[in-house]
Amino acid sequence: DEERNWVYCGMIKLLGSFLKEKGDDICLYIGFIGVFYVIFSLSNLPVDAVNYAFFLSAIWLLGYGIFKFNQYYKKGVAVIEAKQRLEEVTENLPVFLFFHGGGWVTDCIDNYERICARLASATEHIVVSVEYRLAPEHPFPTGFMDCYAVAKAIYTNRFILNVNPQRITLIGDSAGGNLAAAVSLKARDDGIFKPQRQILIYPAVNNDYSETSRFQSVKDCGSDYLLTAGKMRDYIDFYASREEDKKNKYFAPLMETDYRNQPDTLILTAEFDPLRDEGEAYGKRLKEAGNYVEIHRIKDALHGYFALGIKQLHVQESFTYINEFLKGETFLYMKLLD
Repeated sequence: DEERNWVYCGMIKLLGSFLKEKGDDICLYIGFIGVFYVIFSLSNLPVDAVNYAFFLSAIWLLGYGIFKFNQYYKKGVAVIEAKQRLEEVTENLPVFLFFHGGGWVTDCIDNYERICARLASATEHIVVSVEYRLAPEHPFPTGFMDCYAVAKAIYTNRFILNVNPQRITLIGDSAGGNLAAAVSLKARDDGIFKPQRQILIYPAVNNDYSETSRFQSVKDCGSDYLLTAGKMRDYIDFYASREEDKKNKYFAPLMETDYRNQPDTLILTAEFDPLRDEGEAYGKRLKEAGNYVEIHRIKDALHGYFALGIKQLHVQESFTYINEFLKGETFLYMKLLD
């Protein structure tokens, strides 16, 4: 019947895909069997023994093929089921557009996979993590424009996740916080899409980490802790394609002079972090311009603490603030539905 034919066609396609992917392995093992058969044939073993050895080799190859095909089949089914579940929940779950940290120079989405998975689980969000290009091979504005292009595609429904733009939140840590803030500024300037929320985790929003910095945290926490002022100077120099870039508001959001019409913002800073004061200063400027802003300093925390395990108290405290902040988004969405 039609259903059985559909199953047969599906199995044939799956077998074809399996042979296409694993064909080299199978040909290799068939070659081994052929070599063994020639060796056995040239030996002094009786003909029955040679045939028996060939028969065992063929059985072994058949068993290996069935085993690998079963693995491939299960993998294919798992991928299909995952895609189906994603399609089912996409319309119901909100989305985080995540920009990873690393000083615009290091790290990647693979290194942040555990962090994004924990973020998705703790907040019941889909997390879209952006693999933007890194400096110094790709200096400013390349990485920033990569992030902006992804944000534009998602907010204007030109991405695989066809979600309500009202339910998307920009989020990033360190250099990723810088990118999230810069994307929000450019989104307002261009007027193509409008982010509703952003979460900036110990964001790098300034351009000066010298001894003359106006922020006390650079002086107090710039040498004896995990992230140093010296490292930040190096990152800034790698990220900038020329000295003038450092005065660009998309390079250093604190260079902006107009902070009106920005998203609702949650800023988390770490107590012993050279970026602490600039992150809090950015939040104050947003608030003074009439935006809704929450600023929380995580006591005793170092820069990078968000990458620690969920059992770490600083991480738990951060997720408490994040989920409380997101409740406002849920309330607003329900009002829109009404």
